[in-house]
Amino acid sequence: MRTSASALACSALDEGLLRVIRTRFHDPRAERLVALFSLFGEHGAGWLAIGAVGAALDAPRRREWARGAAIVAATYALNTAVKQTVRRPRPQLPGLPQLTSPPTQLSFPSAHSSTSFAGALAYSRMGLPALPLYTLACTVALSRLYLGVHYPSDTLAGAVLGTFVAAAAS
Repeated sequence: MRTSASALACSALDEGLLRVIRTRFHDPRAERLVALFSLFGEHGAGWLAIGAVGAALDAPRRREWARGAAIVAATYALNTAVKQTVRRPRPQLPGLPQLTSPPTQLSFPSAHSSTSFAGALAYSRMGLPALPLYTLACTVALSRLYLGVHYPSDTLAGAVLGTFVAAAAS
């Protein structure tokens, strides 16, 4: 299969951006904290927990909370299907090993990013403040770059996918 010049340029940009992120503001303590924080997005667990806690504490809106969690779950399922279809391998930067063990060796799109942006949109449409939700979503997505397990385009595609699924579900 031939690779176009534009695809090669995008790939070089993707790797270059990742290299910058992987070599700035790193120390062992920060890396441990980011790896721990990133667990919030594993399989959409933190976003599903937000929905479960909301459903448990807010009986009048229990169905809305459950719907938000279902949107996150559906996004995760779709993301997994896309990942299995695309089969892009995770980044391997010489001298910059991944700082966490991802659940698979497939990278595109980022499930952390897709479920985070789906959750942010679904819960903000319920009336939760959008700024903290999107700040959390962006931070989860960026954590995957910091840890070296995704390319920037993986997280961007995940954000688009999650936003699309949540918007379509509304």
